[in-house]
Amino acid sequence: MKPRTIAQLVPAIDTQDGAGVRLRRALGARPDQRLDPLLMLDAFSSDDPNDYIAGFPAHPHRGFETVTYILDGHMLHEDHLGNRGDLMAGGVQWMTAGRGIIHSEMPQQTAGRLRGFQLWLNLPAGEKMKPANYRDIPDAEIPAVTLTGGAVVKVIAGRVHLEAHEIEGPIVGGSTDPLYVDVSLTGGSSVAFPVPASHNVLIYVFEGAVKLNGSAIPNATSAILGAGDGIELSADAGGGRCLVIAGKPLNEPVVQHGPFVMNTRAEIEQAMRDYQSGHLA
Repeated sequence: MKPRTIAQLVPAIDTQDGAGVRLRRALGARPDQRLDPLLMLDAFSSDDPNDYIAGFPAHPHRGFETVTYILDGHMLHEDHLGNRGDLMAGGVQWMTAGRGIIHSEMPQQTAGRLRGFQLWLNLPAGEKMKPANYRDIPDAEIPAVTLTGGAVVKVIAGRVHLEAHEIEGPIVGGSTDPLYVDVSLTGGSSVAFPVPASHNVLIYVFEGAVKLNGSAIPNATSAILGAGDGIELSADAGGGRCLVIAGKPLNEPVVQHGPFVMNTRAEIEQAMRDYQSGHLA
């Protein structure tokens, strides 16, 4: 393997979204901070219900996919297509907005910790207007392997080859062929695995500190990686935890207006007209 190295470090930015949910924007705070096909990554974590209780009331999307991964807490998804799903600790909601969906994501707790992530994953031009699709993936359906040194690798999307294991997540393939892996490193442990040379790769550290080929990635920081076909992660005595997210770039124009992501301004204007007239989906 040719190990990838850090090309850029991007500290997460504190912000608010939805009806006032406090979060950290780890990718996509500005248009020039996207990583094709990754549009945005938000991290939310709080024990204070005032930071999350207002949730994300009904809002539209068109032209991309949202991937919501809950580590702690309970959220409810409902949409105008009649889908209803509980997002519990360790579970994932994979939603393809396609031509349009109007949904809400609301906390189902009034106390305790709510922690998780939402990724926006772009769709190619030929798929932006396909029918919306929704899938709940409970924790029990997401494979995780504990390695010899104590590291735990959980695979949400894609395939990972490590030690004697080939782990396949519940989401595989598609136009962007996404890889989405949660890596927990105990003190002094390490893990190495291949990633497609064709993909753009992001690492986001959210517990402790993690090193990539010996170079530190601070907490609450995204590392955008350079070229290569493998990664080597390790942690010092305090341990660390990170997301490894990768996708095959689309190399297409991106025009975004709030919850709509298309290829041209005219398509954005059409999306807004469709939403206002009740014909989004």
